Amino acid sequence: MVSEAIRDRIEGALRDFMSIATDELRAIGDDLVPVADAAEEFVLDGGKRLRPAFCFWGALAAGGEDSGALVWAAASLELLQACALVHDDVIDHSATRRGRPAVHERFTALHREAGWLGDADDFGTAAAILIGDVLLAWSDAMMATSGLHDAALRRARPVAAAMRTEVMAGQYLDIVEQSRGATTVERALRVARYKAAKYTVERPLHLGAAMVGARADVIAAYTAYGIPLGEAFQLRDDLLGVFGEPGNTGKPAGDDLREGKQTVLVALAVERAAPAEAKVLHDVLGRSEVGDADIARARQVITDCGVASEVESMISSRLDDALAALSSVSLEPTAREELIALADAASYRHE
Repeated sequence: MVSEAIRDRIEGALRDFMSIATDELRAIGDDLVPVADAAEEFVLDGGKRLRPAFCFWGALAAGGEDSGALVWAAASLELLQACALVHDDVIDHSATRRGRPAVHERFTALHREAGWLGDADDFGTAAAILIGDVLLAWSDAMMATSGLHDAALRRARPVAAAMRTEVMAGQYLDIVEQSRGATTVERALRVARYKAAKYTVERPLHLGAAMVGARADVIAAYTAYGIPLGEAFQLRDDLLGVFGEPGNTGKPAGDDLREGKQTVLVALAVERAAPAEAKVLHDVLGRSEVGDADIARARQVITDCGVASEVESMISSRLDDALAALSSVSLEPTAREELIALADAASYRHE
């Protein structure tokens, strides 16, 4: 998805920073070794690295110069993403992430194996919340130690703050919709816009643009490209959450249905299904105990309603809008091509 050359540079920056940061934890005492190990493994073990890539190419497309400092600063977004994922798994009670135990499950197991006092699940949850908080603090530290000049950092800070506020607002809107138990397409798209579109594409591009002092027309074009592309990214995520292969997604099949995710896909299916079919959906949404046969029936309802193909069409139209916006402004040609490739990969990925 992200070109191998830039991905390798992002990975290298993350390895170097995490080595320093986790050594500081380990130096506090042996009890922090599991925390350091979990944080390091979570950050370095996989991930699409989309946000750093959008930040990096957004800076270069706006006329910035390639540098190790820019890569290091862009890579700091992966620590924010790691924080969000660790906390998201706690919120959703997800047992796995990328095919491995989620962080809270890892520390629940540590408590049980050690035979400690108190509730093992509570301990796992508390540890995961704290590890997410540490990762959030480290995202600031990595940006601050990037080597970018002070003016670039000053321009970047308000964008980074807006990005964090928006993704947390989007996460809250997500749990509100799950708690209501039913949503509309409009409300589901609002969640997608704040939890994914702005956070995954628009704000990383704005961050790169801020670092290099980009023109106002470039920033506007990044919004016109980033919002529809980010929505396409989330719509693809919605499809993968229901129809994705566990070997690709790292999560059980139909996990979004068991978690009761009120996505655009689900909202459309409930809206379009006949009463009997809608009941099949309601009987699985938000029920962690349902079996694979129930999930298969719910997926069939979604397919039969035609909404899976409708969501595919929504993805395609949003990708077209994003690419049109990218063509509306003067950008550095090589970086523009990378942004085009990222758009296609984000819209049609399989994991």
